[in-house]
Amino acid sequence: MLNTLTGETQAKLLHLLRRAPRTITELSVELGLTDNAIRTHIAALTRDGLAELVGTQRDTGGKPARQYGLTTFGGELFPKAYALAFGGLVDEIVRVVGQERAIELLKGVGARAARGVAPASDLAGRVAAAAATLRELGADIDVVTETNGWGLQGYACPLSAVTSGHPQVCALVAALVAEVTGRPVEECCERGSRPRCHFHISA
Repeated sequence: MLNTLTGETQAKLLHLLRRAPRTITELSVELGLTDNAIRTHIAALTRDGLAELVGTQRDTGGKPARQYGLTTFGGELFPKAYALAFGGLVDEIVRVVGQERAIELLKGVGARAARGVAPASDLAGRVAAAAATLRELGADIDVVTETNGWGLQGYACPLSAVTSGHPQVCALVAALVAEVTGRPVEECCERGSRPRCHFHISA
């Protein structure tokens, strides 16, 4: 869908800007294109209201470089159409059965969603499988090594349109990760202006 709307290169730029603001030079290095080519694409994305100037990066001895990021409209290109229905459903579950029972039900949904994932023989493989599963659901996830385990570090939460008002939904994802990895999972998500998933998997 995103590629259809913007083209392959601009879709790649939007995915990079979704993670964090970047300069023209940073984008050109990551995509292997010239600075001028990146400027042309950024100009088009800015014109279409998908990207914007968000600040400057001061390098030693040089002119400050402009940093670009996604606009709110640009972020909405990523799947969020579920928000109204899902958020309303969570509200109704909480109203009918209470907060604690609602969280248990959401955990059950997450665990069930993980049952189709092919098992791996070692923990590192299961962590990678959990990350791959979340990517298939629309997450932008990296696996990172942490003290006493691993972390799944997300960049822009795919459920952000729901989790900002319904933080208990993160329990669903944590349960999915726990089911795939077979290990305890601690949810450490950020829910500010730029929501980011983070799950610590105990070794």
